[in-house]
Amino acid sequence: MTSPLPELPPVPLAPSRKVYFASDFHLGAPSPASSRERERRIVRWLDMAAQDAAAIYLVGDIFDFWFEYRHAIPRGFIRLQGKLAELVDGGLPVTFFTGNHDMWMFGYFTQELGIPVLRHPVSLTIGEQRFHLGHGDGLGPKDYTYKVLKRIFASPVAQWLFARIHPNVGIGIANAWSQRSRLSNTAKDDVYLGDDEWLLVYCRELEKRFHHDYYVFGHRHLPLDVPVGEHSRYVNLGEWVNYCTYGVYDGHTLSLERFEG
Repeated sequence: MTSPLPELPPVPLAPSRKVYFASDFHLGAPSPASSRERERRIVRWLDMAAQDAAAIYLVGDIFDFWFEYRHAIPRGFIRLQGKLAELVDGGLPVTFFTGNHDMWMFGYFTQELGIPVLRHPVSLTIGEQRFHLGHGDGLGPKDYTYKVLKRIFASPVAQWLFARIHPNVGIGIANAWSQRSRLSNTAKDDVYLGDDEWLLVYCRELEKRFHHDYYVFGHRHLPLDVPVGEHSRYVNLGEWVNYCTYGVYDGHTLSLERFEG
């Protein structure tokens, strides 16, 4: 049974190839120095993944804040952009999902790097198994305040108004806001909520109608691998400020790994 949500083309998977998933790099936080070291680690992870990757999915909150002005983008992150350009130019498909911290990605990564940017969860077949994939913000029950804020931030009017603010001011304000939001939720992110995990609730409700073998999300910041049904699992990819975790699918099993390189 197919999913009612947007569908990506199938990803064929040769026996020796794998698909990699990562999210929540939060580049830019909590300080420039720690962000640069994390960026170098991410580049090393990309080099490792590229050795046998059929595709790479970066599932939101890659940046702690991102806004594309018509003629300007946030400074920094050049190591990541250069590595992604190298991989895509070499024929490796990379796909971005926006998260709640970098929802204001527009055409830059697609036009300059050849990376499609998706804003909503999608379903796709990888090899012979079904995946449902997205950042995870705004899904499931509760979190009503954020859902209202997301509608506001996603509106063309709000984006147009923010673009009128000079980047020196606008990016500074937004960086302070995004870092305070992420850091204020650190303790909450460390607590597993069991059956009340709101993304798990979302997965179980969707699974009743449309089967997927794997539900893959970020946003939660807590690495998780939890049964959804008898033949499906919810995998949360964690984050790279503390855990450096990622998902890798070998054509049979999606496993949650930690990068030590």
